[in-house]
Amino acid sequence: MKRIALFASGSGSNAEEITRYFSTQSDVQIVLILTNNPQAGVIERSRRGFGCGQHVPVVVFDRPAFRESDRVVELLKAQQIDLIVLAGFMWLVPATLVQSFPGRIINIHPALLPRFGGKGMFGHHVHEAVVAAGETESGITIHFVNEHYDEGQIIFQASCPVSPTDTPNEVAAKVHALEYAHYPRVIGEVLATLPG
Repeated sequence: MKRIALFASGSGSNAEEITRYFSTQSDVQIVLILTNNPQAGVIERSRRGFGCGQHVPVVVFDRPAFRESDRVVELLKAQQIDLIVLAGFMWLVPATLVQSFPGRIINIHPALLPRFGGKGMFGHHVHEAVVAAGETESGITIHFVNEHYDEGQIIFQASCPVSPTDTPNEVAAKVHALEYAHYPRVIGEVLATLPG
């Protein structure tokens, strides 16, 4: 049994897609959701069972617990987590967590890295920057997490066209479709490479 912990800061739409995807697989379990936002939509989605009857425990933590203590690392180790999946999580992952789970933390970014990455480049900010730059395509990048924003080894990318008349919201819709189509599958592929 491979055990996944999801980190999310926002609405939890990716967390829901991931949980639904694995809800029918007996060898993978979403065991924990961690959030830095006590108002995050992912909390309510989990209460509702993510639309598939999967009620996943949620742990809310603050910045000191995340960056200045080992509480989160200890929790993940106690839960015997095999893979940490960032699903719209906005904080930089501290080095202690990266080092405790080497090659076992992945993230999805709503652009084709290395373009439009780095601190402050998340969600709508990315799509606005893509449109402002006159890009003809955008997409998603799934990558391993290191101690820097959006700089870990790339696992997978998928692109979508951006037309001159597209608004940031229209680009976001195209990118979200790619996220839902590919992220759960790629997570499964990464899990299959892990020992145990």
